[in-house]
Amino acid sequence: MSWKTTSCALCGQNCGLEVQVENNRIVKVRPDKNNPRSEGYVCRKGLNIAFHQHNADRVLYPLKRAGDQFERISWDQAIGEIAEKLKAILDAHGPRSLAWVISGQGSHFGIPFVSRFGELLGSQYNYTALGQEHTGRYWAHGVTMGSQGLMFTKDLKNTDMLVVHGWNPMMSHQTPQARRKMMKFSKDPEKLLVVIDPRVSETAKLADIHLALRPGTDGLLLKSMISILLKEGWVDKEYVEKHVNGLDEVMPWYEGFDVKAALEVCELEYDQVVRVCREFVSRRSCLADDLGVLMGRHSTLLSYLIVVFLALSGRICRPGGNYFPGGFMMDPPHSDPEDPNTWRTQTTDIPAIQGMFPPNVMPEEILSGHPDRLRVVINQNANPLRSYADTTAYEESFRKLDLAITTDIAMSETAALSHYVLPAKSAYESWDSTLFSMHFPEVYFQMRRPVVEPEGEQLEPGEIYTRLADAMGLIPELPESLYKAAESSCGKEYRDTLMGYVMENPTSAGALPFIVSKTLGNTIGSSHLSVLCAILQVRSQTRMEEAERAGFAMGPDQGLEMFQAIVDKPEGVLVGVVDPEKNLENLATPSGKIELYDKDFGEWLREIDPARELEDLEKNKKEYPLVMSAGRHMDTNANTNMRDPAWNEGKRACTAIMNPGDAEEYGFSDGQMVRVITEAGQETIELEVTELTRKGYIMIPHGFGLDYDGVKFGANVNRLTKNTHRDRIAATPLHRYVPCRVEAV
Repeated sequence: MSWKTTSCALCGQNCGLEVQVENNRIVKVRPDKNNPRSEGYVCRKGLNIAFHQHNADRVLYPLKRAGDQFERISWDQAIGEIAEKLKAILDAHGPRSLAWVISGQGSHFGIPFVSRFGELLGSQYNYTALGQEHTGRYWAHGVTMGSQGLMFTKDLKNTDMLVVHGWNPMMSHQTPQARRKMMKFSKDPEKLLVVIDPRVSETAKLADIHLALRPGTDGLLLKSMISILLKEGWVDKEYVEKHVNGLDEVMPWYEGFDVKAALEVCELEYDQVVRVCREFVSRRSCLADDLGVLMGRHSTLLSYLIVVFLALSGRICRPGGNYFPGGFMMDPPHSDPEDPNTWRTQTTDIPAIQGMFPPNVMPEEILSGHPDRLRVVINQNANPLRSYADTTAYEESFRKLDLAITTDIAMSETAALSHYVLPAKSAYESWDSTLFSMHFPEVYFQMRRPVVEPEGEQLEPGEIYTRLADAMGLIPELPESLYKAAESSCGKEYRDTLMGYVMENPTSAGALPFIVSKTLGNTIGSSHLSVLCAILQVRSQTRMEEAERAGFAMGPDQGLEMFQAIVDKPEGVLVGVVDPEKNLENLATPSGKIELYDKDFGEWLREIDPARELEDLEKNKKEYPLVMSAGRHMDTNANTNMRDPAWNEGKRACTAIMNPGDAEEYGFSDGQMVRVITEAGQETIELEVTELTRKGYIMIPHGFGLDYDGVKFGANVNRLTKNTHRDRIAATPLHRYVPCRVEAV
């Protein structure tokens, strides 16, 4: 048996793997040392991808709901019936009745197809997993830097101080080779690792300084840190003068702020926080945040305050600081909330943020009774009934839909409430990749190729939506010359013929993914690979310059050269190199500077006061004396991508962790079953008593409570989260601060 090259599809890092296949089953997995991005690094999730690929919940054939059961139907029947019902609903209720939900940690190439399908039908309601996590950050970056598509990454190669805020890279990764790099960084005596986290996380154990703040006080801490910079005169005046606007306007927001009182509420030592600020402005420093910030109290405001702190410290686009990452494909969009063409949700009045809407509001949009309510949901590779807040609300709303369509590899909990379930090829049966390939300074890309054959009638999602688009009349009649040119694969003849056709028929550009799928995709046997060819021809000048630094000659044939390199190198390719000297040119504000002043953020920031925050933190303590973190990254969970519990056999995979002090106070013991109760509902779970969490703070992992092969395994933490417990601007769930109580079963 030979080893086949592929990658992990269970998180956004997609570490390189090699697999052995016997009788069409993955039987052995090892890290791929030739992968230029992961270089032989992998965690146990990647080593267990066989459980993702081969499981009893796989969907093999198109299915149609018949009462409480599903019946097998043909692809022609599925496509025909779905198209007929879609047309009828849209004719009666218009495009605002349609939304789509998209996800997929390592399988993203179906996304352009389902998104364009919805857009061609007139809708803009794109609900995504990123909309549950990152939209607050996108909003803040749009306000301060002019584009919701601008993100930060860290210059780990050159930094000598890393502040980790609400991120646990030793478990959640979020950067290539996370553990390897964190271990190396922590052992370097010249470097300083600071962790801001309420508990002693796996990363906090490595830290030189651990700011173990009280849960929910991140706003007070960040406002304190900015106030310290202003009070001590540690602002980088030269940097601010050159690259920042609005400092004079925002300074009154911090005047008179009682830093010592604020840090008392945070339960932090004043001198230690001052030291962190002093070190940050005097070193090559950077800050990395994650869900502890993005899903914390004051979520969107926290992302704004991080921009302010970095800007005043002069750490944006500076060596060792925070840069804008390079990319591979088209730049993310910016949704201007003031533009009348930017859609807003009908009932909750949330605008699109970076072209997406937050899943937290979807149940309300379905159940509202509004004439333009959501009636149709197309679900691509997502599982809202386990992955998103408020399972109870989602169950109620999905039962009210006129039409629910799920495309997935497995019979998920969401698929089980759908009217049609369409079987998708898995990450290891298709050409596919991630759209997360945005790093600094080197940008890598790997197109995963099939390593096993489908054992049913599964199709690539791209082909499924091409068939649906055809049935809906969304694909124009194509000339024979385009089919003929496709016989030469992704080459000059096809490129020139395609571009010529689009120029002569500009209205056809909206259907481009389907056009290449019907022509080139049919020739090369993959809709996904065909759309990669098309995408590489329409990248921005910045992306083309990055590719040139990676060795791809500038010019009209650059995309073709990159396509061939990607196909020829299954282990991945260096596709871009960012120029740090030009990085700040990505700012998209009219002034070309970072804009600190925003009236709405100013009003919100004034609420961040020690007395007021303490009062809010103490509310309802009698009913809910504890705080729960709804989600905990571990080696034993991978969202809902790992349905077969056998991969965790012998491990305590799904427990509620509690500090020994709380266990003693409430009379609990390690291993006993308890009931966790919140505003949203209750779940029964095994208790784990450990020093890994602080007093008053429990954590439950996400990705459990799955109904696998007819049996429920673990506790569903989203049964405990209320969809209305969310950020005031971006509607992201406040998962890291859920008031709760725990009772013995």
